[in-house]
Amino acid sequence: MTGRFAKIAVSAATYWIDRPYDYLIPEELCESVQPGVRVFVPFGKGNRRSEGIVLAVTEHSDYEKVKPIIAVTDDSPVLSADMIKLALFMRDRFFCTVYSAARAMLPAGLWFDDDGKRRVQDKTVEMSRLCVPAADAAAAAEAKRRRSPQQAALLEMLCSFEALPSSDLLRHTGAKRPALKVLEKAGLVEFTHREVFRRPEVYVGELEPLPVLNAEQQQAFDGLSALETSGAAHAALLHGVTGSGKTSVYIHLIRRCLDMGRAAILLVPEIALTPQMLRTFSSHFGDEIAVLHSSLSTGERYDEWKRIKQGKAHVVIGTRSAIFAPVDRLGLIIIDEEQEETYKSENDPRYNARDIAKFRCAKAECLLVLGSATPDIVTRYNAEIGRYSYFRLASRYNAMCLPEVQIVDMKRELRHGNGGNISSYLRDELTENISRGEQSILFLNRRGTNKLISCVECGYTYKCPRCSVSLTYHSANKRLMCHYCGYSQWLDESCPDCGGQLSFVGAGTQAVVEELAELFPGVEVMRMDTDSVAPVGSHEQLFKRFREENIPILVGTQMVTKGLNFENVTLVGVISADQSLYAGDYRAGERTFSLITQVVGRSGRGSKPGRAVIQTFTPDNETIVQAARQDYDEFYRTEVELRRLHDLPPFTTLFAVTASGTDEAQVVAACRYIRSFFDTVLRGRNDCITLGPTPLAVVKVNNRFRYRVNLCCASDKDIRAYISRIVTECSTDKRFKGVSVYADNDPSD
Repeated sequence: MTGRFAKIAVSAATYWIDRPYDYLIPEELCESVQPGVRVFVPFGKGNRRSEGIVLAVTEHSDYEKVKPIIAVTDDSPVLSADMIKLALFMRDRFFCTVYSAARAMLPAGLWFDDDGKRRVQDKTVEMSRLCVPAADAAAAAEAKRRRSPQQAALLEMLCSFEALPSSDLLRHTGAKRPALKVLEKAGLVEFTHREVFRRPEVYVGELEPLPVLNAEQQQAFDGLSALETSGAAHAALLHGVTGSGKTSVYIHLIRRCLDMGRAAILLVPEIALTPQMLRTFSSHFGDEIAVLHSSLSTGERYDEWKRIKQGKAHVVIGTRSAIFAPVDRLGLIIIDEEQEETYKSENDPRYNARDIAKFRCAKAECLLVLGSATPDIVTRYNAEIGRYSYFRLASRYNAMCLPEVQIVDMKRELRHGNGGNISSYLRDELTENISRGEQSILFLNRRGTNKLISCVECGYTYKCPRCSVSLTYHSANKRLMCHYCGYSQWLDESCPDCGGQLSFVGAGTQAVVEELAELFPGVEVMRMDTDSVAPVGSHEQLFKRFREENIPILVGTQMVTKGLNFENVTLVGVISADQSLYAGDYRAGERTFSLITQVVGRSGRGSKPGRAVIQTFTPDNETIVQAARQDYDEFYRTEVELRRLHDLPPFTTLFAVTASGTDEAQVVAACRYIRSFFDTVLRGRNDCITLGPTPLAVVKVNNRFRYRVNLCCASDKDIRAYISRIVTECSTDKRFKGVSVYADNDPSD
């Protein structure tokens, strides 16, 4: 069939029927339909109206009957040709639909509600300007001065400006709206509308000079700059100890990128770090900065996206999704704390920002910088074998020593009658810090008060009725809560089964704060976790209070472990170093080492020396000892050999096919079918290992059971095709109706 046709990714197409669908372009839409615009099309037997994104326009279709496009929703493409290629890459690599990949790239405000209206409209402001020469307006003002002083004042002010926002004009002159309308009717003033951007708060002061680099930083910058200006795609690891000044190197690299007329993207792992990074970078780059993260309002995020797309911002700072920023002439991507799990999406599409960054840098022929004090094992291995360039910052920027670390054996504390969460050694160190007016940070990666409530007589425990986890007690509202599905209930005064006494086991941040209040009466303690941030609405407000009010102790979860720079913090305490060490994941040791190293690095970042205390029930554990010594090299050598022995990443790729559903037997049956499929198609391949079916660490979440089959092998086209095929088979097989099956590359759980 001949004519003009569009190949479209349709939102209603599920993964197993996902492909570019051909649609006829009506003659009246020929000029507006182009790759990257969104359209409405009829889909399915009932011709249900569905959204779609145009991937390509052709002059031929292989089909005899082709449905026409209903409408075009965009005046210009929302996705460039490169971003369309990225969406196709994501479908192949992350087992998602092209439409869901494209949707992840666009801000929520750009999409439509159920009534077909865009969720966020462009914000405009009414402008007032003269429509007569200034001399004529001045004469009119003089004539009106006695009878209409408000109109005269309006005209006089407009004589000095080309245009002013009507609201500002009225406010500065004290005039009322009717006076301005009279001038419009008289033909002296006219109204226009100008688009304005909703912006998050940014630094608006005088720009600061670039930070001065020390010899070590300068050497790293020179090497990275040579890669940046080479005109080819490169990836580099910048491995610097905590406090070594990686941020200063980033600033110089971005400046060089802007001088070359190109744009840069900087990713940070936590929303909590974004305001601090934004303040630092905007003091050097001013209005060149745009910020993208989930804490922005829908309107702010949409307008920041527009500023980037229109070329009004050339430096993008944000969390994981900022990797999709629609920058033109991309020249540099920096991923700070690149080892963090937060760069991996847990929802469809299940992408890793590092993989997206590699793809974009390869296509743009530019530099990718991965920065960390504790690099991901895979990243460090790639640097070791020469796949990535490697640069090292071995000492702190201010030439201060790394914190002195003391490991405390909590079993010994128990033997001496101390059953609390604060060891006697940490208590003495806190006392000393308080007396000197210095600040301390205590890290415990568990919010709430107690992890487990049980009966001392019958052993009853409170469990979530929808998930296979115990309920966590929150003393602030005296409720038991599930941190997976949100279920909550009141705590009984005694055991609901036998009436016995309840025992509180496993401390959270609230319990530590309560214990500190008893140990140090009158000393202010700040808590920072999801529960405390939500009422305030911003991480930055809590950090600002901690810094400006010099609050003696901050207790927090993972959000206090990285990227923060408080010069008066001289003591860090890790309350329970064992907590993440025995998680049953092959990355448990790596995560524990990274967390401890990062939080210890918050101490002694100013002119005062720092100390750290690590509390553990396994003081001889190799990972904890290495973290206490800040010895990443030794940890890496140990860990990479374990990975080699067990044939785990970086020596293989880990794929997971997960099934979930309300019927556990049906879910297990689906996983057994998946396992048998892999055993059949991979027979004879010695480089592939299939494991499972196995339940996930939390097997039931919100009344859905979750089981998984893992596949360890090289990532090649055949393997991905097999995985795609089994996901499609299970999703269409009537035996597994009600079971959801999806695949993931290098899962985070």
